[in-house]
Amino acid sequence: MPRTADHDARRRQLADAVVSLVDGHGLDAVTIAGVAQQAGISVGLVQHYFPSKDDLLLHAYREVIRAGRARIDRRIAEGERHRRPIRDILFDAVTEMLPLDRARRTEYRVSRSFLGRALDNPSLSAVATEHAAAVRAEVSSAIDNGKECGEVAPAVGSGRAGLRLLATLDGLAARLYHEPRARVDSTTMREAVLATTREAIAEVFTGECHHHR
Repeated sequence: MPRTADHDARRRQLADAVVSLVDGHGLDAVTIAGVAQQAGISVGLVQHYFPSKDDLLLHAYREVIRAGRARIDRRIAEGERHRRPIRDILFDAVTEMLPLDRARRTEYRVSRSFLGRALDNPSLSAVATEHAAAVRAEVSSAIDNGKECGEVAPAVGSGRAGLRLLATLDGLAARLYHEPRARVDSTTMREAVLATTREAIAEVFTGECHHHR
């Protein structure tokens, strides 16, 4: 059966219902019946689109990744359109991965819930591994591009530099999620996380772009 706009919209609706349940009650609250109730449709209709709970979770996880990816792509496109330095574009892109507001806190909680389940679920694990590798490759590519325009020194290893940056970002995201109201020295946790992210990028992007002079 060919897919239609209504078909895709229904699948997104069910993914949104999963996200709402996980955000509000945790992954254990996700059942076919619970998703049907959350979405306001019948159990039979949910099963028409997703025969099993694992099928539904896999789709919802992919939708969470897709939504985050779409925001990052918009940030990158906007930065390129305004011919901003790569370091600034990278900062805008990676901050979309931080739980800086209600929507991104929800995405962070849901993503971490799926990652936990992925430890024992090969399908979810495959999606998580693919996504992690794609993000790491894109950060490394941004560093390579920085070399070409003069923002990054030629001797910098893009793979290790990207890995270090992402590891820092993972730690900052966890601190911000768990301690959103904490103070760090004289600033809020949010301000400290953003400043530390900029510092981590600046340690790699030490030069100035010569392409847009």
